[in-house]
Amino acid sequence: QVQLVESGGGLVQTGDSLRLSCATSGIIFSGYGMGWFRQAPGKEREFVASITRDGGSTSYSDSVKGRFTISRDNAKKTVYLQMSSLKPEDTAVYYCAARVGLGGYRYWGQGTQVTVSS
Repeated sequence: QVQLVESGGGLVQTGDSLRLSCATSGIIFSGYGMGWFRQAPGKEREFVASITRDGGSTSYSDSVKGRFTISRDNAKKTVYLQMSSLKPEDTAVYYCAARVGLGGYRYWGQGTQVTVSS
């Protein structure tokens, strides 16, 4: 059974930092590219960041570039999202997802809430 479990969300203030984690099981983690997405209330889910299987390449949305960093630990089968200089507009449910190659994301976590107060 494939499981992606996010953790690390919470309530923080503007300018604070948070690190999200996504622990996986049931997949050969090193064979999957990983991504982080978010969905704010009343909005569509949007891409935040992605990382290749070996961690050699990353990609970010313009809204988080320079503030967020995605990383992975293949030995721990975990992907991380380090978020800094948080803004109220970063408030959302954050999801991690896994994909093979450059195809669509096949597996999704249940999400973790991040709330940034002004």
